[in-house]
Amino acid sequence: MSISRRRFAGLALGAAGIALSGARHARAGGTPLIPELTGSQLDLVVSRRVVDFGTGPRLATTINGTVPGPTLRLREGDEVIIRVHNRLAESTSIHWHGILLPYQMDGVPGLSFNGIPPGATFTYRFTLRQSGTYWYHSHTKMQELTGMYGALIVEPVGGNGKAAQRDHVVVLSDWSDAAPARVLARLKTESDVYNRARPTAGDFLRDVRGQGLRSALDMRRMWQQMRMNPTDLADVSASALNYLVNGRVAQTPFEALFRPGETVRLRCINAAAHTFFDVRIPGEKLRVIQADGVDVEPVSVDEFRIGPGETLDVSVRPENDACTLFAQSMDRSGFAAAFLTTASGLRAPIPAPDPRALLSMGDMMGAMTHAPGHGGQAAHHKHGQHVHQVMSQAAGTTTNNPLAIPSRVVRHARSEYGASVDMRVDLPRTNLDDPGVGLRNNGRRVLTLADLHSLGGALDARSPGREIELHLTGNMERYTWSFDGLEFARSTPVHFRHGERLRVILQNDTMMTHPMHLHGLWSELESPDGRFQVRRHTIPVQPAQRISFLVTADAIGRWAWHCHLMFHMHSGMFREVLVS
Repeated sequence: MSISRRRFAGLALGAAGIALSGARHARAGGTPLIPELTGSQLDLVVSRRVVDFGTGPRLATTINGTVPGPTLRLREGDEVIIRVHNRLAESTSIHWHGILLPYQMDGVPGLSFNGIPPGATFTYRFTLRQSGTYWYHSHTKMQELTGMYGALIVEPVGGNGKAAQRDHVVVLSDWSDAAPARVLARLKTESDVYNRARPTAGDFLRDVRGQGLRSALDMRRMWQQMRMNPTDLADVSASALNYLVNGRVAQTPFEALFRPGETVRLRCINAAAHTFFDVRIPGEKLRVIQADGVDVEPVSVDEFRIGPGETLDVSVRPENDACTLFAQSMDRSGFAAAFLTTASGLRAPIPAPDPRALLSMGDMMGAMTHAPGHGGQAAHHKHGQHVHQVMSQAAGTTTNNPLAIPSRVVRHARSEYGASVDMRVDLPRTNLDDPGVGLRNNGRRVLTLADLHSLGGALDARSPGREIELHLTGNMERYTWSFDGLEFARSTPVHFRHGERLRVILQNDTMMTHPMHLHGLWSELESPDGRFQVRRHTIPVQPAQRISFLVTADAIGRWAWHCHLMFHMHSGMFREVLVS
């Protein structure tokens, strides 16, 4: 993706002529930032443009000439018409992440439409049936990592009675100077090629002193058997990625202005292709007020983890004239930073990243042992493979309804036994109160799934009529990812009957956290004993964890269901859900 000086000059001049009609620019410190579009009829132009995120000029895929694309601020109840003009030499698409709409408008090539060919215009038309913080992005090839994403804010029809004095959109993302296809090819060749924190001889000696020789050797023997080391949390690290806030690196940061005494709402969107961020504002309490566009019972925390595809709205009343929004990657290889400030140029210190995180025995072995500080159980891995969809009965229930609580009987499918899977979990943990690897016992109050409770309860009072179980599977050495050991090309659709209420159990048989996104339908997360928790469109599933959620299949069509880690999705962790 590197380009010559002459080519750079020509592209820069061409980009300067892109018209952003109808846009008003958000500003911070007097510097034009992401444009904002309002109204019920919008035009989005997809084209190439030169960007520089501190490592020299590169070509990006932009929407109306910017990375991120313009923030779309729309209104609940409106019918919107959005014309997307493709000025690329390749096909493209836009998916409206978390928005309920007809499946033909969902923007997934091969399922909902054929994509937008070069030089063509596609008109999206749908009525907004919800409000909150959402986002949009390409669902073609790997254009997300080249800059094709933006925020989508839907204002409630009755106005926002809880509005803060300031409202800032915070788009977290990642960027690779290398072409995404090249990054994936390297992962296929050597799955931990970007891991710069592999265990060393010094780590071994430290473990021997702390645990004894036998324990240190046993742990390394287990890692070798699983073909994974305990520091490979992210696949792709800062050795290949830059981390951005609103399209800016920490050296030229985004500034969110406020006045002393004001309450600031931060609409945090993880638009990264492949990065989990751990976010905090040192010295400030964050009040979580919305998750995935849905209002939740407010909860006060110091820090939260946000995965690709998720959105979290927090409010903060800064005690100081300047404070740092610090977002470090899960593997601690790098960070993004921005500033909340009362005056342009006024800065607060950027904290040092936390020590690099290690997978615990609980992450690798599930519920076989109790891991201190986990808030729950651990798990047992076996080599082999398998998984399948199954209708199951709940175990251990004392009510007349056999589906009153999620089944606790692990059922692996035959298809999990094969070359696409290198382990399975027989004793998964089911707790939701684990903040995750790298965040346990760090001295800060960290948000967990157990903390989140949607206001108003579940959308559908019915109990599930059936239960299906699917496993998240993979083979790290081959770098293949799948449902039930079947990559998308070898899979068949998961069938939901129109109008039914059903339970879905997802079990993670891998040692990586997967943010699972179901298009077109709400996923209503429940506790291990079957109580409604929170309505989500993207649910992170931790290593060796088993979670369940209820779905009302009220939207006919062909819907995508996939891991929102881009390289996992493109390596097979993708299924079609057919509602008919």
